[in-house]
Amino acid sequence: MKIVLLDAETLSDSDLSPFENLGDFISYPLTSKEQRLLHIGDRNVIITNKVVIDEEIIKANPQLKLICIAATGMNNVDLIAAEKAGVMVKNVSGYSTESVAQSTFSMLFQLIHQSRYYDNYTQSKEWCNSPTFTHLSKPFGEIKGKRWGIIGMGEIGRRVAEIASAFGCEVCYFSASGKNNQQAYPQVDLATLLSTSDIITVHAPLNEYTHNLIDKQALKQLKEGAVLLNMGRGGIINEDAMAEALDQLDIYHGTDVLEIEPMIKGHPYLSVQAKERLVITPHTGWASQEARKKLVGMVADNIKSANF
Repeated sequence: MKIVLLDAETLSDSDLSPFENLGDFISYPLTSKEQRLLHIGDRNVIITNKVVIDEEIIKANPQLKLICIAATGMNNVDLIAAEKAGVMVKNVSGYSTESVAQSTFSMLFQLIHQSRYYDNYTQSKEWCNSPTFTHLSKPFGEIKGKRWGIIGMGEIGRRVAEIASAFGCEVCYFSASGKNNQQAYPQVDLATLLSTSDIITVHAPLNEYTHNLIDKQALKQLKEGAVLLNMGRGGIINEDAMAEALDQLDIYHGTDVLEIEPMIKGHPYLSVQAKERLVITPHTGWASQEARKKLVGMVADNIKSANF
């Protein structure tokens, strides 16, 4: 079995020995579009996180037996072309639930506690000059008793709902497809969720139901002081509209995902004046050490079970 990992850098310092134990294994930190054929070579198993494996690549590699996606989303592989060529495609799911849930609360607390401001206050030695023992120029509230709206009540959404409930929040959710109605929490329409929730978190995939779901008009429905976090996919929230809203409305936003990644240099979020209302992380929510270890193990299991 000849295996190639095309974008090992996306897994950072993860232990790749489970792949080495399966056969002839090589990896590349990254693979550009132009390097795909060279890096694949004579390999019959491809592991890819974000490298696109399209019809052209599949047709050019008749030795290919299996494409393993080191992620849940499968939009970077031409599934129809793979099926026609008799190439198996396997993804992984459920590996990042705890990591994303934890990252959701980390981002929330950064915003509501204004941690960046208070850290800067002390690091700049301003506290040394304070006439009193405390400094409360950025007031914060408790999340107990707040209404928490979830968009995307899948495995991650349910875990966030469970933790939010433990904090004493009142949880509701919106199903963009309208098909998810078997949850233990009340389902509401989008307008109700937006206008009544103090905290809103997005854990949905990007599809025909969710693209541009939160646009300029939707943002105007938010409560004063509402916090809106996107831990799902870029493209669900209109980023131009959000950048404008942050400077005009009393709302807060955190996001781990953008419609175009890496972030473009002229992104509207970089021009937001009310920077204390915005937290951005570079698509790290999924990537705890434990989640990446689990991911590698699940991909290795997918290779073992291929039976070719």
